[in-house]
Amino acid sequence: MRNNIVRPILLVGLLSVSLLTAFGLTKPGRNLWTRLTPSSHSHKAKPKRVVAPVLRVYPHARPVEVFTMSDSGQHWVDSVFQTLTAEQKIGQFFMVATFSNRHDNHYQYIEHLIQTNHIGGLIFFQGGPYRQAVLTNRYQALSKVPLLIGIDGEWGLGMRLDSAMDFPKQMALGAIRNNELIYRMGAEIGRQCQRLGIHINFAPVSDINSNPANPVIGVRSFGESKENVALKASAYMRGLQQTHVIATAKHFPGHGDTNADSHHTLPTVSRSSEQMREIDLYPFRKLIADSLMGVVTGHLHVPVMDNTPALAATLSEKIVTELLKKELGFRGLVFTDALNMGGISRSPKAMDVNLRALMAGNDILLYPENVREATQNILNAVQQGIISQEFLDEKVKKILRAKFWAGLSKYKPINLAGLSAELNSPEAQLLKQELCEQSVTVATNRDNLLPIGRLDTVRLASIAIGADVDNPFQKTLNQYAPFQTLVYPNKLVTETELNDALAQVSTANTVVVSFHKMSESAYRKFGITKMSLDLVTRLKQRGAKVIVTVFGSPYSLTQFADADGLVCAYQEMEEMQRVVPQILFGGLGSRGMLPISTGDLKVGLGETVNPEGRLSAGSPESVGMKTATLAKIDAIAQNAVRNHVVPGCEILVARKGKVVYSKNFGALTYSAGAEKVTDETLYDLASLTKVLATLQSVMVLYDRKQIDLSQKASFYLPELKGTNKQNIVIQDLLWHQSGMVSYYPTTWDRTRTPGGGLKAEYYSATRDTLHTLQIAPTLWATPALKDSVWKWVIQSPMSRKVDESGKPAYVYSDLNFLTLQKIVERVSKQPLDVFVTENVYKPLGLHQLGFTPLQRLKNPHCAPTEQDTYYRNQLLVGTVHDQMAAVQGGISGHAGLFGNAHDIATLLQMNLQKGMYGNERIFQPMTVPYFTQTLSNRSHRALGWDKPNAESTSSVYLAEQASPRSFGHTGFTGNVVWVDPDEELIFVFLSNRIYPTAGNNSINTTKLRRHIHELIYSAVQ
Repeated sequence: MRNNIVRPILLVGLLSVSLLTAFGLTKPGRNLWTRLTPSSHSHKAKPKRVVAPVLRVYPHARPVEVFTMSDSGQHWVDSVFQTLTAEQKIGQFFMVATFSNRHDNHYQYIEHLIQTNHIGGLIFFQGGPYRQAVLTNRYQALSKVPLLIGIDGEWGLGMRLDSAMDFPKQMALGAIRNNELIYRMGAEIGRQCQRLGIHINFAPVSDINSNPANPVIGVRSFGESKENVALKASAYMRGLQQTHVIATAKHFPGHGDTNADSHHTLPTVSRSSEQMREIDLYPFRKLIADSLMGVVTGHLHVPVMDNTPALAATLSEKIVTELLKKELGFRGLVFTDALNMGGISRSPKAMDVNLRALMAGNDILLYPENVREATQNILNAVQQGIISQEFLDEKVKKILRAKFWAGLSKYKPINLAGLSAELNSPEAQLLKQELCEQSVTVATNRDNLLPIGRLDTVRLASIAIGADVDNPFQKTLNQYAPFQTLVYPNKLVTETELNDALAQVSTANTVVVSFHKMSESAYRKFGITKMSLDLVTRLKQRGAKVIVTVFGSPYSLTQFADADGLVCAYQEMEEMQRVVPQILFGGLGSRGMLPISTGDLKVGLGETVNPEGRLSAGSPESVGMKTATLAKIDAIAQNAVRNHVVPGCEILVARKGKVVYSKNFGALTYSAGAEKVTDETLYDLASLTKVLATLQSVMVLYDRKQIDLSQKASFYLPELKGTNKQNIVIQDLLWHQSGMVSYYPTTWDRTRTPGGGLKAEYYSATRDTLHTLQIAPTLWATPALKDSVWKWVIQSPMSRKVDESGKPAYVYSDLNFLTLQKIVERVSKQPLDVFVTENVYKPLGLHQLGFTPLQRLKNPHCAPTEQDTYYRNQLLVGTVHDQMAAVQGGISGHAGLFGNAHDIATLLQMNLQKGMYGNERIFQPMTVPYFTQTLSNRSHRALGWDKPNAESTSSVYLAEQASPRSFGHTGFTGNVVWVDPDEELIFVFLSNRIYPTAGNNSINTTKLRRHIHELIYSAVQ
């Protein structure tokens, strides 16, 4: 009821002596509560004061001191208290709901409550951090006593505020074995609360979700194990309170075994007294013993504790006072759950619900309705003797002690500068990443299917149900291996869709089926349709291995008992979507455990999947680098695009096996509206071909003892005997000290007419049976042209440059690697592109990296290079820019490779890991170290790789900090790759700087790549 004067009802209660003396409320024996006679119905009737009957004795828990303070703190509390009127004291009990996304009339209403009704606190809901900070400063300036500011941020500020962080929900956290991470999360959320002027976080949920059909707790709980819930709730609590943010355990005495939502109705907890005490109360008991400072009482009817019909625990003296305060010894603040919820509005209203909540033992009234009326009702209750002034005064003092503990005695307005950056710090992002990584749970892993291996033999498909197109999950999958991907944003609902999906993945022998945007409701079968279940069944019947990934409730897992691999990622979070593929392929290990039981899957179950040395994603801080420093790369790259140094570029940095920076800038051309650079953009890699294709092939044959680097090239290529190249040794080709000339234009120039046209005997504008060698997008040649090129190379002159000993000096030459290509092909009896793909790229799962993308890939996204006006007379898109490689159909030992940054980084990581990657050994352990040494006294280079050298041109693309053991290469089209074993560091820079003309040399004059490389080293801590 909301009458101005509360109608008398029968009230029985007495605060225990231990509670009273603990807070200094009164001397033993003083009676604060009264009983009204049943016949006293008149508003003016004087209540008869009687001593309440002695309450039955409970086994008291030892009280734990909270809100302890020094003498100066007590002085502040006393001095503030003495200034308060009766109405101002009552105002301290109210914590009113407010928002930062409303209109000014709402803000004025809150100001009115502060100034007129003297409310003691605010709980913020929807809005934004900056707007909330502005309002907090505005409201605090109006309040005589600093306001307690609260937020219901169970999984962080992002639960309520836009542009703020949200961490995984508690069910996901329940899967984490390391509780230190939960503590760190609590401390981080506390730090963010402090930064935003928040003193109370209404977390953690401490309910044990023992009912899988619970419609309101569910994934908000840490799970069904009382020990796990207690440990994690305690860790979260301690993290918050370590930052002087009050934690509140909710929803006392336990909301876990309900089948109704207390937001809409009053649930009944039908548990035995033993179950409640041994299970539901267990986490609360542990947290109270661990210095818990706040408890939220639940809108629950618990008959075994108070059988008053339809009475919520929030309003029950037996539950709040006798059980929570006396039996469990809780001495902190007791908050009601929101008093606007249906669960409380269904309770008897013989008197105002706010007054009843105070009388039951609550200290702070959360989300009260009609503060003015409630204040008057409480005043009337004091006047009528229903409650005593002493009883209210001690509640006020407790609230003031909490305010002192939270730092409000030295209140300062929130500093608005840098707020967003500080709330979304790199350290917080790293923590969120760790939480996601540690929570993902592999529930089933039949025949050790995970991590997926033998990437050269598996045929992979991914079917994402309920996902967005271009979702992070499938994008990340495709960074590890080539997947055929299907997306059903609206879920599978018809037989036609089912048959279509099966038909499209008919050739796959391993299928990853992922479920996205799932319902949390068991009644709705978690949003999983019958056709989706049939899909898994029929894929299995067809003989495919099926890996099911659930981005939702772990209770849904029981529907996929037949899956070969079953992974629970708990919720639709971008970080989760990126973590799961890394676990599936061994970039990360799996350590999560099920926090609940479902079907045959029992709580605590979790298959351990060990990492296998594949690249994973990580924050810079996770590998000892600084996000803020790496972020400076953005401005450098954006400036380069703006100044037409490059139309666009892709930059990737990896350290210690983690990709810590991967961004794209600009577009494919300078034209307005041009296609933006993406992770799928393929660049002409030019001379990177030398080290990423030809050199890799040479190392494979060297490992197999099929070639001898000290042997003459003519041993493998007899056609060189009797020529000026018959004595060239293979290692001299790799060191670029063979004596061959740098470049031989006649290999392509001979195919032109004297007037600059193209000879008809070689070329055609269309592909036909005679012209099958693609030279440009609309230019084709006869295959015999390749043989002609090799003959012209054999006939090429030698360089006259020699060193002091008279031996050929270092001359960087494309012809060296074209010759190495011929050796690889002659020894392996396979074309270079086929050999390197089968022996290196496929085992690594690389499918973008390769030659001739227009023929090899479906709809490749290739960055254009030069507008060729002197040979092919067209814009080159998807065909190699280098002329000598072009006349060989785009497959040459020195140029012709196309690729993106992630594939290249994978290949470089394998080299950094001495030939091992994803449980695949590509090279023997000593091969890469041998090939990356500087062994020649005539060349600064290693065997194929470029090396740091003060006398070379490397100063335009290489940081001085690069160690002597580092190695890499550049490409004419605007690329560089560099590996530093000393720092376990990989740098990839790709661009099409020669668009629209190769005359643009700004990438070197501005030292763009060097400046980025220097920043990368500066970021290493």
